[in-house]
Amino acid sequence: MNVSTEWEGNLAFNMKNSNGKELKMDAGEAAGGSGSGVSPMEAVLGGLAGCMGIDMYMILKPYQDKLERIEIETDGERNEEPPKYFKKIHITLHVDGDVPASRVWRAIKLSDEKYCSVANSLKAELSYTLLLNGEKVEND
Repeated sequence: MNVSTEWEGNLAFNMKNSNGKELKMDAGEAAGGSGSGVSPMEAVLGGLAGCMGIDMYMILKPYQDKLERIEIETDGERNEEPPKYFKKIHITLHVDGDVPASRVWRAIKLSDEKYCSVANSLKAELSYTLLLNGEKVEND
C-alpha cells in the first residue's frame, strides 16, 4: 500500500492513493493554515472509524440486510506537549437495525482486538528514508 502526499503551499497537503483518490489535509486556521482540508490527526480518527465500520459490516454479514445505519464518532484526547499524540480515543458507535446487541458487541470486540489495522497501527514502529533534492541522505 502506498500513498503520495504533496505540499500545496503554506500548511496544506494533498494525499493521493494509487487509484487517484485524494484527501486534502491542512493544519487548520488556528495553526495558521487555510482550513481547506482535514487535519492529519482528524484523518487518523476518521481512518480508525472507517476501518472499524468496514470490519463491523463484514462481521455482521448475516444481518447486513437488517442494518439501517452504522455511524462512528471518534473523540481523541491528545497529549498536551509535543508530540501531541492521542492518549485516549473514545469511540461511540451508532447502529440501527434489527441486530442483536450481543452480535454488535462481538463485531466491535473482533474489530478492536483482531481486524482493525488502524487501531493496531497507532503505536507502530516508524522508519524513515530521506531524499533531499533527489539524493538519498543517510542519518548520521
